[in-house]
Formats: sequence, C-alpha cells, structure tokens
Amino acid sequence: MHEAMYYETKSEGRVVCYLCPHHCRLGEGQLGICQARQNLQGKLYSLNYGQVSSISLDPIEKKPLRRFQPGSSILSVGSFGCNFRCSYCQNWSISQQKPDTRKISPEELVDLAQQYKNSHPDCIGIAYTYSEPVIWYEYVLDSSRAVKQYGLSNVLVTNGYLEKEPLQELLPYIDAINLDIKSYADDFYRQLCGASLSPVLENARLMAEYCHLEVTTLLIPGKNDTAEEIGALAKFLAEIRPDIPLHLTRYFPNYKMDLPPTPRHSMNQALHEARQYLTHVYLGNV
Repeated sequence: MHEAMYYETKSEGRVVCYLCPHHCRLGEGQLGICQARQNLQGKLYSLNYGQVSSISLDPIEKKPLRRFQPGSSILSVGSFGCNFRCSYCQNWSISQQKPDTRKISPEELVDLAQQYKNSHPDCIGIAYTYSEPVIWYEYVLDSSRAVKQYGLSNVLVTNGYLEKEPLQELLPYIDAINLDIKSYADDFYRQLCGASLSPVLENARLMAEYCHLEVTTLLIPGKNDTAEEIGALAKFLAEIRPDIPLHLTRYFPNYKMDLPPTPRHSMNQALHEARQYLTHVYLGNV
C-alpha cells in the first residue's frame, strides 16, 4: 500500500479525502466510493498504487485521440477503481470490481515503455486508461513524471472528476487528454453516475489550457442523445476552442443497463448538430 495524497485526518481517526469532489469521510477501515482508497489507523492509503489490471500496446486512435500523434501507438495501462457508478459502464469488470493485478512500479513501467519504443518505433509513451486514472492518482503522477524524463508522452483517458489542486499538479506532465463528458445534464450525472457535472466542465477548461484535449460522449438512447443536449455540449466546447475534437460513440447494452443500442439515425443527427459548432466531430462504435 502507498499513502495517499490530498486528505486530512480529523478527530477520532476519521479522514476526509480531497482528491475528488465526493470528499469521502472515512472511519477506520472504510473504503472511499472509489473502492481504492482506505482509512487505516488515521491515514489514507491508495490500494491500487502500482497494481496493473490491464496493459496493452494500442493505436492512439483507440483512446480515442484522432488529432494527437495520428498513426502512432501507445502503451496503455489501467488498474481498478472508479469514483463514478455508471449503470452502463463499459469497463465494469475493472472499474466496479477488483480484478487480478500485477505489481509494476513507475520505474518498471517506464522501462516497459522504452522496450516497446525499441521494438515499435511508433510507440510514443504511456496512456493511463481502462479504469479511472483519477483514482490511480499517486501512481499516475509518479509515473508521468518519470515518463517525461525520458522524452516520452503521457496520455490521460478520464472522467475528469477531480479537484482543481490535484489536477493542476498533474497537468504539467500530461501531453493529451481524452475527457469523457457523460452528458451535458446534471440530472444524468446524479442519476446514472452518482456524481455531478459542474466539476467536469470546469476541469475541461483547465485541461484545454495545458494540453491537447479531445472529448468523448457515449450516446444512450432516450438519456443524453437529443439534438438539444448535443448542441449545448458542442457549444460549450466551442466556447473553449472550436477545434476541440468531439467523439460521439454508440452505446451498446452493458453492466446494469439493457436498453437497445443507439439507433444510427440518432448518431447521424448528433453528428450534424455538433458540427454546427465544432470543427472536428467523429462517430465511434458504429
């Protein structure tokens, strides 16, 4: 285990975690909403530090990133844990459960990236993805610092539900982000994800100041796929910068949600609406 950052010990050994907006208040032995941070004797520990559940060499377009180092590959790693509870989660087996893992230190991860770089010259660095890297914060921070020392790139694929201070500490080491904006409606976040929208939107603005930013929204029929909502999301992004790429991806039934897949006509309608505001809009999973 690794002592966590961004927490405070209160009376009677309780701790408050300030990594994300949930601000979990934990008694002895309790886990945070993320299931990866635990209070042990008045200290908060990261249970997933160095615990890798998935690792693979992927095309950069799979993150998805379409306008950052196109044609390159990247070593993708993930752990377990998430501060959302999305009923339709596409990676629920590692985000909502504790899978088998292998221990890889930040130094070992950088060595792996260099090995891949030697055998695959188009490999540009490391992507923190699969599960929610926000919950892997200490490991991602240590690894990304080490990666930059070797001239490689760091990519973050995240829900963006992070407090401003830890995000600002991490961003100088991140080259590109794919931010998953679940919906442009707070009710959607509260009812389907167990979170709120405003911190994600605030962080989108901050991310765009530091690094290359692309956004993904999974379109779920009857939940977040109306032309009005897609237009509002695209308009928000355009106010930050109209060349931010937006990926509109097709939902398929998964985890606890059994709605039918998003109709193709809904995808096309969303594409048309988003292109009224943004230069680069792509459809995925179609």
